[in-house]
Amino acid sequence: MDRVVGHSSNYLKIKRLATVCARGGSKGLPGKNLRPLLGSSLVERAVFQALDTKLFDLVVVSSDEHDILNEGRSAGAGLVLERPAHLASDTASKMSAIQHAVNKAESNFGSHFETIVDLDATSPLRSLEDIKGAVTLLEENQVSSVITGSLARKIPYFNMVEINDAGYVVLSKPTSPVIERRQDCPPCYDMNAAVYVWRREMFMQNPMVFYPDTMIYVMPEQRSYDIDTALDFEFVELVMKKHLIESASN
Repeated sequence: MDRVVGHSSNYLKIKRLATVCARGGSKGLPGKNLRPLLGSSLVERAVFQALDTKLFDLVVVSSDEHDILNEGRSAGAGLVLERPAHLASDTASKMSAIQHAVNKAESNFGSHFETIVDLDATSPLRSLEDIKGAVTLLEENQVSSVITGSLARKIPYFNMVEINDAGYVVLSKPTSPVIERRQDCPPCYDMNAAVYVWRREMFMQNPMVFYPDTMIYVMPEQRSYDIDTALDFEFVELVMKKHLIESASN
């Protein structure tokens, strides 16, 4: 049986929900969600960011690990959820974990959300403005979902290749006539997993990243790094230290 930890009120009206879904297991960087990054863990930073935006009526942390749940509670999350084992395996989708969080939060608070936002704990470089901008983009345009990303370094029309069935290298997205200059390619973007925003009804009926009307909130490259490995962690830490030094000197 799922265990819900947190406070509740049958009369609390909630519009926006932020989720921070962080499993205990990590193949690329074990324990990464609790690893200190300039004094705060990745889970803490995600919860702090959600709270600092002043956008959300409730912030939920979902995890299969008690230490992560305790970290989320200490950081100020209004609800922490012990995730069932079948939603915390290597093959389980994050969408199912978010759906579980929405259902449990709505049941616990006797309320209904309109906007669902997921903040990936491994994207600590995103700013409060990025979160606000992505939410505003969804709500002002009444679309099903918004993702975040940055301009791509590699372009499928120009310098991204794949191996075809014959074993030969071909452009990932060939055109006719062939595009010979990067500047002539349509803008392409790398998803950065920093912020996902959904209109609740669409997400709960059909949980997907992409819908026909999905929009993208574009972030700069310097805020678009996702931590999967020890090298990623060291790089993000270096970027944050550099930013602190520059802020102190201004």
